[in-house]
Amino acid sequence: MAEKILRLLVGKVGLDGHDRGAKIVARALRDAGCEVIYTGLHQTPEMVVNTAIQEDVDAICLSILSGAHNTLLPKVLRLLKDRGAADIPLLAGGIIPDEDIRTLKATGVLEVFTPGASTRDIVDYVRGHVRGRRGAVGA
Repeated sequence: MAEKILRLLVGKVGLDGHDRGAKIVARALRDAGCEVIYTGLHQTPEMVVNTAIQEDVDAICLSILSGAHNTLLPKVLRLLKDRGAADIPLLAGGIIPDEDIRTLKATGVLEVFTPGASTRDIVDYVRGHVRGRRGAVGA
């Protein structure tokens, strides 16, 4: 029986218009063997959660550089819970202060990657910590 591969949603939420990092991470995850769905810029938390559920992803990876992480990430987590999809892990990346990282992780964000994290670190983390909801294996 063929193994299923991890299906990941990579996206940008809010008004942040910088997506180079998200695209680099999306490509690194794809090159590592994951199936990646990139949502593009200016997504709302509702759009991200709807896409994640429709696409039956194993994890959501959001990039935020605008400083709105304390508003947008908890909203995504709340919507996942409200829609019965709280088992979809949420990872984040961007310019997020250390004190906010601790709070976000305490509220349910699985991991936060800040500038300087290598794509290898991100791929290795996904391989080691994201368990496929559909029986998928790591990247």
